[in-house]
Amino acid sequence: MKLKLKNVFLAYFLVSIAGLLYALVQLGQPCDCLLPLRAAAEQLRQKDLKISQLQENLRRPPPAPAQPPEPEALPTIYVITPTYARLVQKAELVRLSQTLSLVPRLHWLLVEDAEGPTPLVSKLLAASHLLFTHLAVLTPKAQRLREGEPGWVRPRGVEQRNKALDWLRGRGGAVGGEKDPPPPGTQGVVYFADDDNTYSQELFEEMRWTHGVSVWPVGLVGGLRFEGPQVQDGRVVGFHTAWEPNRPFPMDMAGFAVALPLLLAKPNAQFDATAPRGHLESSLLSHLVDPKDLEPRAANCTRVLVWHTRTEKPKMKQEEQLQRQGRGSNPDIEV
Repeated sequence: MKLKLKNVFLAYFLVSIAGLLYALVQLGQPCDCLLPLRAAAEQLRQKDLKISQLQENLRRPPPAPAQPPEPEALPTIYVITPTYARLVQKAELVRLSQTLSLVPRLHWLLVEDAEGPTPLVSKLLAASHLLFTHLAVLTPKAQRLREGEPGWVRPRGVEQRNKALDWLRGRGGAVGGEKDPPPPGTQGVVYFADDDNTYSQELFEEMRWTHGVSVWPVGLVGGLRFEGPQVQDGRVVGFHTAWEPNRPFPMDMAGFAVALPLLLAKPNAQFDATAPRGHLESSLLSHLVDPKDLEPRAANCTRVLVWHTRTEKPKMKQEEQLQRQGRGSNPDIEV
């Protein structure tokens, strides 16, 4: 009996030892429950890393904004403006000069229709703080509008614009301001800006990098909401106009600019005072470029940045009545 109990105890002991050894072995084996825990830990580690990177980015100073080119590096815009004496002359020149003052690297060529410089224009230019050249040339009597004639009967400002082109080509004639023309090799663009139009500041930056002749629409001209080039695939293929669409360049004077090197390379290119009605622009451009080579600006000529807004001629009935009574406005007060 004792022997049997001893054998049972020994067997139980051996089975227990075997179970203990099996348990110890199992403790060293990988457990499937650890995989989700390890994945969760990796996600936390990645999130911590991303948060650390974001915090590092926040501590860094913001990048410096892109700096625009220095004014000295920009091509000069030469704005040619013919002007003549009338009641609204000063008002319109003040308005235009204040627009031009917003444009960097600009040279204003103001050309009077007069035998010489007038005090009104000379004072206005001196007060404008613009870089300017003051010119003057009188329109021949045969080319001047007669009393009662509408403005479109004869081309206007021809002698004045050609005088400015002469100055740019080194033929002198300045009566005030900068008297030396640009030296050879100067990069610039020439624009003909009448004093009775309205100009967006943005227009001048559109034209600044002209290579040949750049073009854009003009608002409120030719009896239309706008006139201007029609563009397809970045090239001018026609013109939106109502009057004589077969003209070589059916555009308004305010609708184009010319690279200065191109003008200087064509010394005989100028405006023709004898050109038929509506052909004044063509008389210059035909010497400079083919229509197919025009450079569309203003979002492929889909934006209007200049308007043909003429100031209404003021009615002076009350002034004339007071003058007849000897009580007219003080003539020493410049209007």
